[in-house]
Amino acid sequence: MLITLIILVLSAAFFVAGKVRSDIVALCALIGLLVFQILTPEEALSGFSNSVVIMMVGLFVVGGAIFQTGLAKMISSRILKLAGKSELRLFLLVMLVTSAIGAFVSNTGTVALMLPIVVSLAVSAGMNPGRLLMPLAFASSMGGMMTLIGTPPNLVIQNTLTGAGFEPLSFFSFLPVGIVCVIVGTLVLLPLTKWFLSKKGKGESASLSGKSLNQLVKEYGLSNNLFRLRAINDSRLIGKTVIELDIRRKYGLNILEVRRSEASQHKFLKTITQKLASPDTTIWVGDVLYITGDVADVNRFAGDYLLEMIDGHTTEEAVKADNKLDFYDIGIAEIVLMPSSNIINQTVKEAGFRDKFNVNVLGIRRKKEYILQDLGREHMHSGDVLLVQGAWQDIARLSKEDTEWVVLGQPLDEAAKVTLDYKAPVAAAIMVLMVVMMVFDFIPVAPVTAVMIAGLLMVLTGCFRNVEAAYKTINWETIVLFAGMLPMSLALEKTGASEYISNSLVSGLGSYGPIVLMAGIYFTTSLMTMFISNTVTAVLMAPIALQSAIQIGVSPVPFLFAVTVAASMCFASPFSTPPNALVMPAGQYTFMDYIKVGLPLQIIMGVVMVFVLPLLFPF
Repeated sequence: MLITLIILVLSAAFFVAGKVRSDIVALCALIGLLVFQILTPEEALSGFSNSVVIMMVGLFVVGGAIFQTGLAKMISSRILKLAGKSELRLFLLVMLVTSAIGAFVSNTGTVALMLPIVVSLAVSAGMNPGRLLMPLAFASSMGGMMTLIGTPPNLVIQNTLTGAGFEPLSFFSFLPVGIVCVIVGTLVLLPLTKWFLSKKGKGESASLSGKSLNQLVKEYGLSNNLFRLRAINDSRLIGKTVIELDIRRKYGLNILEVRRSEASQHKFLKTITQKLASPDTTIWVGDVLYITGDVADVNRFAGDYLLEMIDGHTTEEAVKADNKLDFYDIGIAEIVLMPSSNIINQTVKEAGFRDKFNVNVLGIRRKKEYILQDLGREHMHSGDVLLVQGAWQDIARLSKEDTEWVVLGQPLDEAAKVTLDYKAPVAAAIMVLMVVMMVFDFIPVAPVTAVMIAGLLMVLTGCFRNVEAAYKTINWETIVLFAGMLPMSLALEKTGASEYISNSLVSGLGSYGPIVLMAGIYFTTSLMTMFISNTVTAVLMAPIALQSAIQIGVSPVPFLFAVTVAASMCFASPFSTPPNALVMPAGQYTFMDYIKVGLPLQIIMGVVMVFVLPLLFPF
């Protein structure tokens, strides 16, 4: 028992100090329990197969897909309209919406759904995301107190009551408690987050050496000269290749790309394919040609070949107010020619960018001059900046020719920022499916299974560019931290440490009356939850609370509510509840941030509940 407590205290000290990564501390604690043979290898590694940990992995993937498809931005823009420019209104909206969802969906699932939306909201409002993410995690736990299924500790005390022969609690027995939690939490978090979290992470988005894609489009005026022409049934270029059209010589136009919608009969699974306009690209009915050039020449070309000009420069997938290039598969980047480059004084055509690297040259920036027309015959000079277009991996491949030129920025990083907007309906449908499977009991699917199904569907339906992109959304530090600390509760139970601490405290307070005893149970549970998971703490403390109430001859209901509230309202530690752990990397929080904001809230919540619970559920 003593060794377990020493390992626990040392772990907590390292977490608070923040000098060593939290996942390394958790692994060291785990190894300590193994070395001293307190846990068997199977017991020590049980955290990595725990359903909550697996669920967290899946939720990282689901959240990543919500971001990647731009769904988060769409939803956040709607909420932002309600909030306007007011930080206070935005804060209140996040608290209310999250707690309302948390009443019916697990707090972990609620955070996974809301996290990408809230980050997008904060960025759009020019607000630091760290100000909202910790309240998001806390609000999901507060909302979980409103219903029977909101959080696992609620189910634990229900089982304890019915197992002892008492009347079961109804679905909304918890509602008054949950409402009090949300009100108290909102009032306390408003000043605390402003004092301790507002300045965190400012200036984090330092710009890369390159420009953003939108900046490049605007600088080179690509949108001003961009036209979209659709090949219809009567078009005279159906079945012809780009080289057969000879469009550059005849009309002075450039075909940038050909956009083709696949599986159009299934709108739900519709996929857009972008193809670089290579000489052998064949044009088919429904293809959309992205062309740059003079408007008169474009109209002449469209008339000669009976092409439909898409009005207002809209994309083929949806009507948009502005002329916009999309970069799902094809991107653009700038390269600077080195003085030692072999292609200096060559023409763009002689350099063979298309044949050697599968990229097109869209423009040349020479000092303050932009050359966009008749590029094939243009001679390149030392220091010229070329705007190139191609598949993202082909642009990234240009970086290997570092003796010839320097690629500005990080093409693959820029590609990762491009949202797959046309997949947003798919991601939304999968997200709704996951929530439905988690909420309704008549669907025989466990929450962890629902999350795994959702995560896999996000990958299979193309909500990520590739499987690697899905893996990159998982924050492994958080996963290892949580999986490493879960077996600690098993060690405390196995050695009798938790029972010893709990019984000592309860026996010492029993003679002072039910309120003092309930307060002792509440704060014992609250303290234990800071170091072990809230569900395990509830499992350990619920029987003790029940017996304590029976021994002094009072109703066990307020005592058991004290256990579930204390277990769920743990805010002073990042690994006491999955929501706290989920927001830690996104909010760039340290252990001390949870102490500064969460500990005062936890104490105030406890004091309020000690007086409120006997009023709602008399002894």
